[in-house]
Amino acid sequence: MSKKKVVFLTGAGISAESGISTFRDSDGLWENHNVEDVASIDGWYRNPDLVIDFYNERRRQLKNCIPNKAHLIVAEFEKDFDVTVVTQNVDNLHERAGSSKIIHLHGELTKACNESKTFVTDIGYNDISKGSRAADGSKLRPFIVWFGEAVPLLETAIHEIEKCNILVIIGTSLAVYPAAGLVHYAPKHSEIYLIDPKIPNVSSSNIFFIEEKATVGMEKLVDIIKKND
Repeated sequence: MSKKKVVFLTGAGISAESGISTFRDSDGLWENHNVEDVASIDGWYRNPDLVIDFYNERRRQLKNCIPNKAHLIVAEFEKDFDVTVVTQNVDNLHERAGSSKIIHLHGELTKACNESKTFVTDIGYNDISKGSRAADGSKLRPFIVWFGEAVPLLETAIHEIEKCNILVIIGTSLAVYPAAGLVHYAPKHSEIYLIDPKIPNVSSSNIFFIEEKATVGMEKLVDIIKKND
């Protein structure tokens, strides 16, 4: 008998308990910077040195963070289910927790690329030096999908969600598109759970809400699914 397919759609809220600040605070800033300055392609063209400094600091911060219980429980689901993680996060905490199939919609902090993104290299937690060049002569930049850029793995994520039996949404406001629209690709027969301490305004009658932070919510989800099975 084949395993049920579970897709986890994760956002900043799952990594917040590991000490990583949420992508966009209530004041519209990310780590005291305007989001448009450090997370848009226009910001990169305006001031690449600022952007490089910003992501170098995020990489140093990530090095000192560890996966939390929510990441670990997500990884443990692979024992009993066919699991895909679709994450909006650029950290590597899902990998470090043991998840094996991860789709990074918005790129990866521990990688760098050329300006056309045709060349990608793993840099770990090392800094990108200002003025560094890729093999094609273009500027070496963070491997991040910024506002104003296409989301190349979106179709791959849609394909996974279309096949799921269970969709679990963790720690995302469902406000940043196109990722926010992924919930609509879940099959009609699927179970959908949304875990967040502040439940977003989602007009759907078939979503089961767990109004908790990620670690507590994931523990509750395990109990719910065990009862349902």
